[in-house]
Amino acid sequence: MSPRGRRWIVLIATLIAVAVTARLGVWQLARAAQKEALQASLDTRGAQPPLPMAELARSADEARQQHHRLTLLRGRWLADRTVFLENRQMDGRPGFFVVTPLEIAPGDAVLVQRGWAPRDPQDRSRLPVVPTAAEPVEVLGRIAPPPAALYALGPDSTGPLRQNLEVSAFEREIGTSLRPWSVYQQAQDAPDDGLQRRWPAPAVDVHKHHGYAFQWFSLATLLTLLYVWFQLIHPWRQRRPTLGR
Repeated sequence: MSPRGRRWIVLIATLIAVAVTARLGVWQLARAAQKEALQASLDTRGAQPPLPMAELARSADEARQQHHRLTLLRGRWLADRTVFLENRQMDGRPGFFVVTPLEIAPGDAVLVQRGWAPRDPQDRSRLPVVPTAAEPVEVLGRIAPPPAALYALGPDSTGPLRQNLEVSAFEREIGTSLRPWSVYQQAQDAPDDGLQRRWPAPAVDVHKHHGYAFQWFSLATLLTLLYVWFQLIHPWRQRRPTLGR
């Protein structure tokens, strides 16, 4: 292949690489903008007054529009259906998320993530005793997706100590309809039951996308500079002595 043909191949390859990396940078900025809008929406929802029980979502699609809203639930704990989700951490300490269904109407319940309890360092299977009122209660909570699932090597267990809790399977197990969401019980007005309720804020990872965009734009700039140096400036400097004689 002639030198002229090789130069054209290098030019085309460089243009494609620069276009692809720049486009990826633009895509990362767009993702960051989407997540900034999501964070703004969550902040707006979080500042709104508690959502009345009559307006609570019954489908997963409706629930997504209510995530992070406060609500004041009134109902009765299904205490014998309490589940302890293991391998959950709070402030870097291992422990359990305590989840209890709250029946808000006959045959209609909501999973309440009541709080976190530390694990017994001597016996990881020993479950903490969590006082649970038998009479009707009011629970101030923030609407969230169902409890997050962790990686499990085998099928989910069915006792009070579990790795994960799948809503539809648990619904069949307890014979009570469950809404397709949960609530994080808030520390405000919560009983003194020994549970910690410093729930993590939703992570939207905006800074991560800005960092990725910077990397892609930097790579596009580097490719451009390398092409200019090796294909234009360096050959021109090599020809200067010949042109000057």
